[in-house]
Amino acid sequence: MCDTQIIQQSGHTYFAKNSDREASEPQVMVRLAPVHDDTAATVQTTYISVPQVPDRFGLILSKPHWIWGAEMGVNDQGVVIGNEAIFTTQIMRKGEALLGMDLLRLGLERGANARAALTVITGLLETHGQGGPAGYRDKAFRYDNSFIIADAGEAWILETAGRHWVAKKIAGFGAISNCLSIHEDHDLHSDGLQGTDFAKRFDTRFMTFMGKARQRQALSTHCLGKLAQGKTASLAAMAANLRRHQTENENFARHTNGDVCMHAGGLTRPSQSCGSMMVKLGADHPPQVMVTGTSAPCLSLFKPVSFNISHPSFLDHAEEQSAKDSLWHRYESVHRCALFDLGFRRDLLASRDEIERKMLSVFEGDLTLKKADDLARHWHEDWYEKARHRPPRFSPLRPYDRFWKKLNAKDEMVWR
Repeated sequence: MCDTQIIQQSGHTYFAKNSDREASEPQVMVRLAPVHDDTAATVQTTYISVPQVPDRFGLILSKPHWIWGAEMGVNDQGVVIGNEAIFTTQIMRKGEALLGMDLLRLGLERGANARAALTVITGLLETHGQGGPAGYRDKAFRYDNSFIIADAGEAWILETAGRHWVAKKIAGFGAISNCLSIHEDHDLHSDGLQGTDFAKRFDTRFMTFMGKARQRQALSTHCLGKLAQGKTASLAAMAANLRRHQTENENFARHTNGDVCMHAGGLTRPSQSCGSMMVKLGADHPPQVMVTGTSAPCLSLFKPVSFNISHPSFLDHAEEQSAKDSLWHRYESVHRCALFDLGFRRDLLASRDEIERKMLSVFEGDLTLKKADDLARHWHEDWYEKARHRPPRFSPLRPYDRFWKKLNAKDEMVWR
């Protein structure tokens, strides 16, 4: 389950996305340099090889560590894409093709603007199809995909079902979740879909209902509408949107699948927001990118990152590196401690809010990227040390506690 939001205001485009995956799945941050004159004939994606192109743009990606593609990302040309799982009548139940995350990465590598990236994705979709096991431990989990694709000038919603697709241009703001939302009002479409109600033709109901996708989409749209009305869009406002819960109850066991900031809780709520990204695009500046690289945006710190390969950053995570060396894995002890220790959580959030205000000032020239990176590193190290002495305490009577206790054992989480 996932949610992606976008709003265009005052000559800028603001993008925000939570990546909801299995609660144990490490989501790593990767920065890739641009490539020129590559002579490789093909590129191996998660499951299949496709023709390679010689020139590719630099990328910042947030991706499940085992997947070639990414849940969300931005290229050095100022194109940003977010991906959602959707459950259609056309899902490939057997075999392997391109995952939606592979399509996202290929679109960013090859698309110099939003429309070009959309064309890349739809062309590859029609040629190679989509599908394959998409879960971390649950290899029966398969889905089709939708996307928000944007640059500083325009934004699109792209929805797919098998090799079929429709696209709708966004005017002002828009949000997608784990459901089809485009009916007959599409601006572009694959062959044979002229005048088709896409959502009515290809949608399914069970997963959409259980995942409360339409509730989350409505909550995102409501939040964006308030920003549009008040003309108050900002990175800080988008961070608040990504941290939104239907209820502000401090007991996460009482939360639901209707939360934009998703907290896993058992069989009927297996998804966890495992990573988050925000991007501000404008014709007058490079992409302004902030990421968590950690689970649960409501318990995480958004940090600024850049495409400058020479700049030290936790983004320099080699794709072949063990996920256990990632920021995500190290922060899980803090995240899981904060789920159950209310005093620890309140102290964490007070500290987080203070330093995040400093993180946001980097784009105003009040703080250098290097200084921001140093501050973020020290903040994380401080909370790793605090968490390692505070093992979670579980009640055997609560299903929520039993779920996380079992998960901690499976993930070999250790507190000392």
